Amino acid sequence: MAPKVDNIYFALLALCGTVAILIFLVAAFFCIRYRRGTKVDRTPLKGSPIPLEITWTAIPLFIFIGIFFWAAEVFFGMSRPPADATEIYVVGKQWMWKIQHPDGRREINELHLPVGQPVKLIMTSQDVIHDFFVPGFRTKQDVVPGRYTTEWFTPTQPGRYHIFCSQYCGTNHALMVGTVYVQEPAEQARWLAQQPAPDSLVSIGERVFRTRGCSGCHAPNAAIRAPLLDGIYGKQVPLSDSTLVTANEQYLRDSILLPNKQISAGYQPIMPTFQGQISEEELNAIIAYLKSLGEKEAP
Repeated sequence: MAPKVDNIYFALLALCGTVAILIFLVAAFFCIRYRRGTKVDRTPLKGSPIPLEITWTAIPLFIFIGIFFWAAEVFFGMSRPPADATEIYVVGKQWMWKIQHPDGRREINELHLPVGQPVKLIMTSQDVIHDFFVPGFRTKQDVVPGRYTTEWFTPTQPGRYHIFCSQYCGTNHALMVGTVYVQEPAEQARWLAQQPAPDSLVSIGERVFRTRGCSGCHAPNAAIRAPLLDGIYGKQVPLSDSTLVTANEQYLRDSILLPNKQISAGYQPIMPTFQGQISEEELNAIIAYLKSLGEKEAP
């Protein structure tokens, strides 16, 4: 993605520089030619200036419309991660980045990735607004409390790349930094071999789902009637107000923390809130577990 962003940047720089130089040269020419005391013809021009005005209005218009569509194509590409991207959860906190991999590994202010593998970051904040910025990848995205934002990239060159928080977030904002390590397959394998083998994020989510009592209502054989969650991710869910909502990460999060916000059709608003009782890491694990059930057909 970086070359595409750079191409737009340098094109705008060249365009603005060219216009600035032309204006300077024309201004200098008129300052010299029509300075006081020179014998030149100062008779006002005759005829309509409309063709000239249309020309200098239309040319920039078409240039900037072209730049708009060029930038829009890059923007939409940056907003649509590929289907095979590895999903990694990121939690911003004053003043650190907490990262959860699908295999259960956790990192703080570090992100180890294999070269050539698309990565989708699913991010939220534990306190205030942060911004996950990797200058080397030309990607940045606000990390907002109470909601999920996403950012994706494909690292193509091994090396170390800085992570910054580019949104002022408090006293130690400048210290909220980290490093992305992009590794060749052999180096990645060695690094993984040195790490402890934790439970996968899905396994952790299943355990939290049961210990928090979610299975007591949402399991098929539960005594309390509540919506079944097998296969719900990515599907359309009818609500009590006759609208439909897509069961994405944000919907699942809100259903846990704000259960009365969107009530499923045919059910009573009796689910208790887990606001303040469950950590962001537990939320991420539960959502990863529910997403793993997506291969099943929705009931």
